[in-house]
Amino acid sequence: MTDTHRLSPYRIMWLFVMFDLPVGTKKERKQATKFRNSLLDLGFEMSQFSVYLKYCASTEKADAVTDKIPPLLPPGGKVDMLCITDKQFSNMRRYHAGIPENSNGTPHQLRLF
Repeated sequence: MTDTHRLSPYRIMWLFVMFDLPVGTKKERKQATKFRNSLLDLGFEMSQFSVYLKYCASTEKADAVTDKIPPLLPPGGKVDMLCITDKQFSNMRRYHAGIPENSNGTPHQLRLF
């Protein structure tokens, strides 16, 4: 596989994790914080308070990360996961306080292993 194909905006994926967690008790708040920190440990970045995203080099890598998330979910929590291509991500319209934000499609951080 050529580097051009591997870096195609149609092959690179963005994995979104959207969740609702119970936070009515001190124990539930602690579990919710642990879940969010676990997402950060997996390389996610926070987009909104209950929406995290991760830049993945391929569908296979996104699938591998997706498999790690359900065991981390606290009791009573709900999680939805969605993968979109880098091309689709670059078409997202983003606003902050009514002002358009530039969606350049690049991650804030890139980990090299």
